[in-house]
Amino acid sequence: MPLQIFNTTKRTIDDALLADAIQLVIGEEGGRVGSIEAIYCGNKMIRRINRNFLNHDYVTDTITFGYNEGEVVEGEFYISLDVIESNARRFGVMFEDELLRVTIHSALHLMGYDDETPQLRIAMSQREDYYLDRICGASNH
Repeated sequence: MPLQIFNTTKRTIDDALLADAIQLVIGEEGGRVGSIEAIYCGNKMIRRINRNFLNHDYVTDTITFGYNEGEVVEGEFYISLDVIESNARRFGVMFEDELLRVTIHSALHLMGYDDETPQLRIAMSQREDYYLDRICGASNH
C-alpha cells in the first residue's frame, strides 16, 4: 500500500499538501515511500495509543511507529489535531502551519531522526525549518 491519509476528526485538513510534505521529506532524506499511514485524530485516540503502546497516560502532538526495511519507508504516525490547535495558539502560529510542521516532524521520525536530547531536537527542528521553507517559504518557530 502507498501513502494513505486518514482524518478521524470533523476538522478539514489539506490532505494533498500533507501527502506532498511527507513524500518530499522521505524522498529528500534518501527513502522511498512504501506503506505509510498518516492518521490525524483527536486527543482521546492519541492518549489511548500513547497509554497502550508507550505506557504514557497523557496526550501528545504525535506518535510515530516506523517499520522500515532498508530504503523503503513504512510505518504509521498519529497526530492529535486537538494538540496541534492548542500548540498553534501557544506558539502564535496558524493551525495549518503547526500541522504542517508536526507532519514533517513525523516524517523525519520515520526516516530515523530522533529528538531525545537537546542537540537532537535542535537538529530535527532545523530539518523541519528547511522543509517548511521548501514547501511554503516560511517557518514560524
